[in-house]
Amino acid sequence: MSLLRIPRLSLAAAALLAAGCASDTRHQLIVSAADQRMVLLRDNKPVKTYPVSTSKFGLGDTPGSYGTPLGKMRIKEKIGHNMPHGAVFKSRIPTGEVLPVDAPGRDPIVTRILWLEGLEPRNRNASDRYIYIHGTPEERNIGLPVSYGCIRMRSRDVIELFDTVGKNALVFVSPNPLPQHLAMGDTPALQR
Repeated sequence: MSLLRIPRLSLAAAALLAAGCASDTRHQLIVSAADQRMVLLRDNKPVKTYPVSTSKFGLGDTPGSYGTPLGKMRIKEKIGHNMPHGAVFKSRIPTGEVLPVDAPGRDPIVTRILWLEGLEPRNRNASDRYIYIHGTPEERNIGLPVSYGCIRMRSRDVIELFDTVGKNALVFVSPNPLPQHLAMGDTPALQR
């Protein structure tokens, strides 16, 4: 009788994946409310910047404030894998409706959702407030503070981000401009 030998590291990795505990430790996101920009870091090096929209009600985490929380958070959950560009979500469930970019009179959550969880006292309500990084059909307003607390992105950008970062990747939201070494402008494509 032969025994199957599996290296311990593979068993440990498989156990982590099976338990859903795998963490993205390579990627971090830094969001500047002052610049309305997000920088994606891989191994602490900037690889891409995106225009975003934070809250039109300012910054903060008070329930009912509609502010964008500040500080260190993590991606708690990723929702919308393989959904079409412009797919509408209601309570994190796809409705079956798909909207084009800049659909008149419409402002739902679309395309992808990266649900954030606060890791500090100043943003402890983020998850319960349903603070997300998500797509918006109102792409004409990206780069302006127009959200109701979430961090909005263009659909093509949130798809790229969704496909790049994993659960537990860290997200830092700051009221300050990006440091010069991170304010790199748009790059043509992610470096893989």
